[in-house]
Amino acid sequence: MTTCGHLKTETRGKMAAADLLRVHSQRDSDIEHIVCKLLTPLQPILCFCPAGGADGSKVPPPQNVITKTLNTNYTLSWDWPPGAAGTHAVTFTTQYVPRYQLKFKKKKTNWITACNQTSHRSCDLTRFNLHYLGIFVLQVRATVDGQHSEWAQTEFCPDKEAALGPPSNVTLAPAGSDLDVVVTDPLTSNNTSMREHVPNLYYHVQYWERQADGQAKRLRINTTMVTLPGLKAWTWYCVRVQSRDDFYSKTSDFTVPHCMQTEGSIPWWNIFLYFLGSLLFFFLIVLGTIYGLFRCCKTMKDVLNPSDQMPSHLKKYLCSSPGSDIPRLLTPDSESELLCEGVTICPPPTVLEIHIPPAEELAAPPSGLEPNSSVRHSRQDSSSSGDSGVYSSGGGSSSSSALKHLSAVRHNHMGSDDSFKGLLDPERVNLREMTAHLKSQLEVADEGVVDVCV
Repeated sequence: MTTCGHLKTETRGKMAAADLLRVHSQRDSDIEHIVCKLLTPLQPILCFCPAGGADGSKVPPPQNVITKTLNTNYTLSWDWPPGAAGTHAVTFTTQYVPRYQLKFKKKKTNWITACNQTSHRSCDLTRFNLHYLGIFVLQVRATVDGQHSEWAQTEFCPDKEAALGPPSNVTLAPAGSDLDVVVTDPLTSNNTSMREHVPNLYYHVQYWERQADGQAKRLRINTTMVTLPGLKAWTWYCVRVQSRDDFYSKTSDFTVPHCMQTEGSIPWWNIFLYFLGSLLFFFLIVLGTIYGLFRCCKTMKDVLNPSDQMPSHLKKYLCSSPGSDIPRLLTPDSESELLCEGVTICPPPTVLEIHIPPAEELAAPPSGLEPNSSVRHSRQDSSSSGDSGVYSSGGGSSSSSALKHLSAVRHNHMGSDDSFKGLLDPERVNLREMTAHLKSQLEVADEGVVDVCV
């Protein structure tokens, strides 16, 4: 394969010869075209002149055919008159072939079609992986309504014409008061280093102080890592890098500036201030946490156990027991008091003591006494002048009826001694139901006790 470096002299000679032949051919075509135009009235008799040109084409070829490249990315582009096709659509076909194949006249040239019948004014050749050191012939033609223009050709040598791209990445790292700059090589279309195709690749580094307006310092490096010397501690610096190759004087654009601050030794007062600040911050955090926990616990305590306690006199009536905090509406002891409007203190009820003789004596009254006669004996208090007896016949009917009532009660309960003993004592009977009958008859009552003897 013919390369740009080995056949530089040969290429120049052949290109000069080709240019000379192209000039003579173009001049002859122009002369013939002018003659045909002058002899237009005699055109049917003398000659046949096509409307598009002397070569028999009616479609003009593409113009300004150039290649746009970056590293190993190649794109062929061209121009074409916008009104040349009229109302018809125009398409373009792009082909390429290694230039060394054109030397063989007897062998048919095998043109490779890169873009076929496309409406774009460009064709991407990156996917064909053209050899970086090879020389290729590229051609393109236009097609309008089935008619083709002539081919517009150009030669392309990537090693010579392909532009060199900037570094793919630049990284800064502090190194004390200096900065380490790490550069990544430009990448090809296959994500490999361009150093494989450009062995003499090197970089031009510019760095400057960000706050200063002075001129940037320059540094040339052949490696991918360098330490910038002579920098100030705790100062911001900006760096940008450019790729270069001196064989064909290729230079790339600068990368976007990257800025970073240098480091240095920390003063003792700075360390002390950092310590005080961190201590104060920690103290505030701990204090705030303790205060928050305290407030939370106090709030929960006030909600679950309020400080305002129930008065003792209310606890006595509203709680089941004095030591309990569980309230209730009423207690058994206070129901009667709550249902009454007023309370009156009365003396104990009058108790009557009646001596009941045996039934035999009740059936036969003693001699000398009438059956309906009765005697009431009232005893005075020991502090009185002495015991005295009062016998009256006026109340005999009431006493007799009371005794008959007691005899009936005793006779009804004679069958069950136990129940009778539970209801009536043989010696004393508490006759509260007889109080109403006896109260009207008793005008004088000693200590509320009356002995009735038969």
